[in-house]
Amino acid sequence: MVTVVGIGADGWAGLAEPGRAALRSAEVVIGGPRQLGLLPDDLAAERVPLPTPLVEGLPGLLETQAGRAVGVLATGDPMHHGIGTTLVRLLGPAAVRVISHPGSIPLACARLGWSVEDVEVVSSVGRPLDRLRLVVATGARMLVLSSGAQTPEAVCALLRDVGFSASEVTVLEQIGGPNERRTSGRANTLGKPAGGFDPLNLVAIAAVPDPGTVPLPRTPGLPDEAYQHDGQITKREVRALTLARLAPRPGELLWDVGGGAGSIGIEWMRSARGAMAIAVEQRSDRAARITANATALGVPDLRVVLGRAPAALAGLPPPDAIFVGGGGSDPALLDACWAVLRPGGRLVANAVTLQTEAAVVARCGALGGDLVRLEISHAVALGRFTGWHAQHPVTQWTVTRT
Repeated sequence: MVTVVGIGADGWAGLAEPGRAALRSAEVVIGGPRQLGLLPDDLAAERVPLPTPLVEGLPGLLETQAGRAVGVLATGDPMHHGIGTTLVRLLGPAAVRVISHPGSIPLACARLGWSVEDVEVVSSVGRPLDRLRLVVATGARMLVLSSGAQTPEAVCALLRDVGFSASEVTVLEQIGGPNERRTSGRANTLGKPAGGFDPLNLVAIAAVPDPGTVPLPRTPGLPDEAYQHDGQITKREVRALTLARLAPRPGELLWDVGGGAGSIGIEWMRSARGAMAIAVEQRSDRAARITANATALGVPDLRVVLGRAPAALAGLPPPDAIFVGGGGSDPALLDACWAVLRPGGRLVANAVTLQTEAAVVARCGALGGDLVRLEISHAVALGRFTGWHAQHPVTQWTVTRT
């Protein structure tokens, strides 16, 4: 049994008796250097630092401690962006006992007078800070779990970049401990205290847009201008209809085959909490563009696979949905996608050329589903008048695996 004990910046003094008792009875205590430094000198347990990198090194470390009473220290609540969730995933819930402690999120909300359930939380600990771009919205309240002393300045720079430089920013350092400190200001004027920010901090944001800033919505169908592209992009209206057919759901995985600018995978991830996407693209310049677009639009975790499908699909985790936006004229690609879909998975293929349309229609006849023809026109200037300019029609095949 591994016992995970949450500990705050107030250290041993802030621990309730169950946490103290667990650490007294442990033969070995594992934790970060800062956390281990909070323990009293007379604690008998051997102290072992966490491995780096954590996820790769933790199983081996636990094997070396087999048969011993193991305590693991976590900052605050071990099950909120903490090591507790990692240990449960590795060992199973029956092998892990968790003793929680008030985490930085409820403590920060208590200091600020914010309701915890109304706050968006973004962790920058081992994760890209650009995920903050997804949740910045007028009036939003956000808390960023910092990865170190440099995070507050990085947060302010990001807010300025997305047109929210007027946002109110509060940096809470050593929260809950005797050296707690609070620094407030605007994202464009926040000053750094003497000696810099403490590495143990979190950043609170009350989002205020600059004049003229219009935040992008989370709904599918972002303007084409939101993307870097070379013309190889699923256009706005067709994209919105395609995402409606793909039906993003929390935690599901999409393959975006023939990624182009990455718009389908990006908007899939923006639409549902925890949704993930893998974009498969054979051209390196477009693959780089997909990565840049995903970062700019707040989903830097989108994975890009460089290669030609269907060969590039080998070894990828099985998807819940697949979009084929390129290469659909190859029946082998459509068959390969169909073969790996989970039950209940959706396959959507868009065809612009006659060759791709023929392949899609043939597969619809064999596998079922439905076909829709999308014809979109935009009003454009014709001299002093206005007329309709038609996009290439798109034949869309949608099929669900039963």
